[in-house]
Amino acid sequence: MKSFGTGLNTAVFGASGGIGSAFVTALAAEDSVTRVHAVSRGAVDFASSKICGHSCDPLDEAALGQAVALMTEDGPLHLAVIALGILHGDGIAPEKTWRHVDADVMGRVLAVNTIAPTLIAKHVLPGLAKGRKTALAALSARVGSISDNRLGGWVSYRASKAALNMVIRTFSIELARVNREAMIVGLHPGTVETALSDPFRQGVPEGKLFTPQHSVEGMLATLDAIGPDASGKIFDYAGVEIFS
Repeated sequence: MKSFGTGLNTAVFGASGGIGSAFVTALAAEDSVTRVHAVSRGAVDFASSKICGHSCDPLDEAALGQAVALMTEDGPLHLAVIALGILHGDGIAPEKTWRHVDADVMGRVLAVNTIAPTLIAKHVLPGLAKGRKTALAALSARVGSISDNRLGGWVSYRASKAALNMVIRTFSIELARVNREAMIVGLHPGTVETALSDPFRQGVPEGKLFTPQHSVEGMLATLDAIGPDASGKIFDYAGVEIFS
């Protein structure tokens, strides 16, 4: 994280998830980081004194605004990560055919994967420090690439991540006008050993199923390597750009 400098005020949204908690732990271990704001719907305990927990539903915009205000009351943010995501759950499963599309399910997936990150970005981007490298990164997915879609299926999840990619691109244009050294990017973590991927690991090639720690290490290295000219783009855990 050398390219970000020192004295970093950071935040992780979705801190209770497998990837989110790995981001919190990794950032707290960085000497350059002075504070990690760990945001989740429920209370989460972390060992490091650097970590400050916040309980907030990102779809509750009033509560979200208050949480971001608390994070920035002693200074602006330098790095924020949005690690929210839903693929399956209570009554939710990836569609195998258009016959399985359900309006309620699709709305719930879009709410978590697209609307919540959009609202977080709305409140976080104005609070990024100016005059130095800063970033907001949101977890996207390779299956959100329109040009890379050769298999079909997974309509709601694909659509939610494709929409998120468009939000990232759109916000990057406005961000460049007001904060030239800041960036907003999407990150594809790969297939990670978390609850999200649990039912879908059978066909994963050998060596392509990652621990959360390994995936986060790659994504942080990618953020360290890129700059404002990468704003609006989507990258995988190895730093390779994914085309929408």
